[in-house]
Amino acid sequence: MSQQALEPDKSGSARTRREEIFAFVVLAVLIWPVLAVGIVGGYGFIVWMYQIVFGPPGPPGTPH
Repeated sequence: MSQQALEPDKSGSARTRREEIFAFVVLAVLIWPVLAVGIVGGYGFIVWMYQIVFGPPGPPGTPH
């Protein structure tokens, strides 16, 4: 393998850095918050449906 193939490309370094920063911003500002809200909301929905079917948590009711 030649030495030239191992050296980083200096001409595209500014563009690559800009693309990397853009990708980070998209992930940090858009993707991860939406994913987090979706996971927490999905978990809450599952708990809600479980409680509708099986009742709320707590001790069993006492007979009168």
